Amino acid sequence: MAGHPLPKGEGLKVSMTRNKEKATKMNKGKSKFRLHEFIIEKSMASIAFVSFAFIILILIFVFREAIPLIIGTATDDFGKVTLKNMLALAWQPVSNSPQYGLLPLIVGSLKVTFVAMGFAFPVAILAALFTSTFAPKWAKEILKPAIEILAGFPSVVIGFFALTVLASFFQHVLGLRYRLNAFTGGIALSLAVIPIVYTVAEDAINVLPKTMREASYALGATKWETSLFILLPAATPGVFAALLLGLGRAFGETMIVLMATGNAALLSPHLFEPVRTMSATIGAEMAEVVFGDAHYNTLFFIGVCLFMFSFSLNAIAELFIRNKMMKRFSN
Repeated sequence: MAGHPLPKGEGLKVSMTRNKEKATKMNKGKSKFRLHEFIIEKSMASIAFVSFAFIILILIFVFREAIPLIIGTATDDFGKVTLKNMLALAWQPVSNSPQYGLLPLIVGSLKVTFVAMGFAFPVAILAALFTSTFAPKWAKEILKPAIEILAGFPSVVIGFFALTVLASFFQHVLGLRYRLNAFTGGIALSLAVIPIVYTVAEDAINVLPKTMREASYALGATKWETSLFILLPAATPGVFAALLLGLGRAFGETMIVLMATGNAALLSPHLFEPVRTMSATIGAEMAEVVFGDAHYNTLFFIGVCLFMFSFSLNAIAELFIRNKMMKRFSN
């Protein structure tokens, strides 16, 4: 009868039916075609495709210019140049007897990268632990942007700073024979690596659940013990990714090492002697080579080596972090 309340079960069914009708109307409204959303979606997809296409085209161009050296058809004024010539112990591409040995360049790149990572990685990780665990809120709001802003500094500015300030400082303090050397270049290079490692590591630590900190404090651990033995191991995947990103940045840097390492292709184990890196060699000599010459092909082959190194780092990061570390911590 009208005006009588419905039974309890019937009232619930009526309420559920009304909710379903409202949800259906809302879904119909949401599914309505919106032109601006369609344009934005297709524009983003187009930009992503164009970016990927440009990367592929660049890789094809670099490999194409290095093919004559790989297959042994590259020539200079003194005959053919093959990959065997890359095993020489000297880099003297312009001489009466050209030598295209990559070993001095590889050793130089490793020396500078070793110094840069040896200084940048501990500083960046400790800075990330400090801002995420110890620093008050006001200090974190100042320190984090101040460190990250270093990533926006042009490489030539850092290189000029190393050339005019750091080189003279280290020579005076350490009594070095050579003003520009692998050590000075590595310290300057670390200024460009620290923001990258710091940002990734700090984000990896901050995403950890707060329950881990609270449980550690509840068991009587100090902040340092919690940071070093609880948070840092738990954030290992992110920290490892930060290390690889910093390593790739250091190994492929051009302008800083070109200005601060002395730019001499010497095969020496000493950190305080001038060096020349692979990337600096491309930057310094590409504008002076004869198009299609063996020297030209060799510089592109160095570019291929740098690409393979960066690709290997990314592959290791992908396999190690996703397939090994993430499985470990997900359990």
